[in-house]
Amino acid sequence: MRYIGGMKTATIPSVRVEPEFRDQLEQVLGEDETLSQFVEAAVRESLRQRQAQAEFLRRGLRSLAKAGKTGDYIQADEAVARLKKRLAAR
Repeated sequence: MRYIGGMKTATIPSVRVEPEFRDQLEQVLGEDETLSQFVEAAVRESLRQRQAQAEFLRRGLRSLAKAGKTGDYIQADEAVARLKKRLAAR
C-alpha cells in the first residue's frame, strides 16, 4: 500500500489487453486525463451500478416476501400505470 495525502490506498490489479484496445482507450481520454484515472472512474461507475442493482433486487425480494405474507399483490398493469404517473409527474 502507499500513502496519498495521508490516506492509505491500495492498487487494483493490472489488466492485460490487446494493444489495439489500449490505443482505443487512449484516444478517448479527456484532456490531462491519465489511463489510470479513466480506469478508476470506470471501475467506480461499475461498482455504483452493481450496488444499485443489488439494492434493487433486495427491495424487490423484500416486497415479494411481504406480499406473500399479507396476500396484498398489485396487478402488473396497475403497477405500470403507477410508475407512468410518477414518471410524468417528474
